[in-house]
Amino acid sequence: MKIKKLQKTIDKWIKEYGVRYFDEKTNMILLMEETGELARLIARKYGEQSFKIPIADDVLKERISDEISDILFVLTCLSNQMNIDMEDAIIKNLGKKTKRDHSRHKSNKKLNK
Repeated sequence: MKIKKLQKTIDKWIKEYGVRYFDEKTNMILLMEETGELARLIARKYGEQSFKIPIADDVLKERISDEISDILFVLTCLSNQMNIDMEDAIIKNLGKKTKRDHSRHKSNKKLNK
């Protein structure tokens, strides 16, 4: 799915099932909540914490995937309600990063061991 289509699809879903967008503050708080849920799973899968009750790898992968999707959903909602074209924003952002970092990471000794 292209990003523009994603934005339109989520906008349609909000209008059909969500009634209206939550205000920007609420969506920002929801974004932090979803990010925290993803962080918790990542900390237990890749970090030093462990689950109280073990979770199978396939179930954990599905849960991580779901949290990433929740984050993308809320980010798309924020973009829609602020009239931000995510596709355009990403292209501009990659241009900025390319200009700024075109040789930075290649010359970073920590990354090139």
